[in-house]
Amino acid sequence: MANKKVISAGTGRRKTAVARVTLVEGAGNWSVNRKALEEYVTSEALRDYLKQPFGICGFDASKVDVLVFAKGGGVSGQAGAIRHGLARALVKADESLRAALKKAGCMTRDSRMKERKKPGQPGARKRFQFSKR
Repeated sequence: MANKKVISAGTGRRKTAVARVTLVEGAGNWSVNRKALEEYVTSEALRDYLKQPFGICGFDASKVDVLVFAKGGGVSGQAGAIRHGLARALVKADESLRAALKKAGCMTRDSRMKERKKPGQPGARKRFQFSKR
């Protein structure tokens, strides 16, 4: 990466996952935590989901390498964080893409979190069985 030019970077979040996405001049390679994308995200549906911003704005993905460092959460949360970070990086590279990405919902941070477990209960919503007598 020392000799390649960094185009832009963005940070994405989803649930408890955080992803730092960097766009670098290259040949369309993806690296997630120093692994190939197919090796890190095994689900085809999740790979399509996190590549959505490229399809929405018509950006030529074969001209850039995508470097991602993701931590926290699970695979699904990290995929959402990567999608959010990629959209932010694309907007930083070209501000005219913002309207299309915002309309598609890529620029919005999905704020849904896991609800906390309450004291005196087995889970967040679950209750112990009620007994009248």
